[in-house]
Amino acid sequence: MFDLSKLSDEIRTAYESCSFAQKRPDSVLTVGQDAKTSKGEKLGIRTAVTYLAPHSISGINVCAAALLAQCTKPCLYSAGRGAMSSVQNSRLRRTLYLQQYPELYLETLAKDLEKHCQDCLAEGLIPAYRPNGTSDNRWENWPAWVALVQTFVDKYGLRVYDYTKLPNRKNVPAWYDLTFSYSGVEGFQPFVAKAVAAGMRIAAVFESRATVLAMLANGEQFLGLDVIDGDDTDGRFLEPQNVLVALYAKGAAKKDESGFVVRDAA
Repeated sequence: MFDLSKLSDEIRTAYESCSFAQKRPDSVLTVGQDAKTSKGEKLGIRTAVTYLAPHSISGINVCAAALLAQCTKPCLYSAGRGAMSSVQNSRLRRTLYLQQYPELYLETLAKDLEKHCQDCLAEGLIPAYRPNGTSDNRWENWPAWVALVQTFVDKYGLRVYDYTKLPNRKNVPAWYDLTFSYSGVEGFQPFVAKAVAAGMRIAAVFESRATVLAMLANGEQFLGLDVIDGDDTDGRFLEPQNVLVALYAKGAAKKDESGFVVRDAA
């Protein structure tokens, strides 16, 4: 079913070894299988996430600013369940499905969102959707996707949100909430400056929780912005713009020295 010619030899070999390599995915959403989004349920929110193979693993780059921000190594793709090869292969299949069969992808997404919203409605929860769990696609540039998701926003009050490293995204629907993702890499600072100037909500990953707790206790700012603790829930759309949301390093990010993670003071 899938053309694997754009994959590197190493990735192609690993992918071809899995039993589902050439089968159509049954779903393009993941619900309740990661600790971070699951925390939102105590606030009455249930988030469905699309996890793709990040950066250029599929042969087509889905994270435009990844190299500049140097976030490829500490990517969430390596954190938690994402470190499992079977999960990586599933995300690669989902990415190939999106890239090579976009109309079928939308059909599957529509089915998944309907079930997600109906399940939330039955349990009295707010349905939420993150299109970019491990990618940074400009979904707003795909009119068919916008039209489809709009129907669920109108029908069920679906909340749509994402993190992005792109501060200049245009024509983003009012219902699509974006949080800028910080990196301290020198070459990325013009992007950070644009996000600050635009008054965006900015998320930064810190090496330890202790550092953030001290900042909160002392009323310190970061990038000239008030700091809030963002690790208790993934529901960024509940938070104001023009604040710094503090997150904590996980997976490979714990050892990151690139500047993507804000390191503790020596």
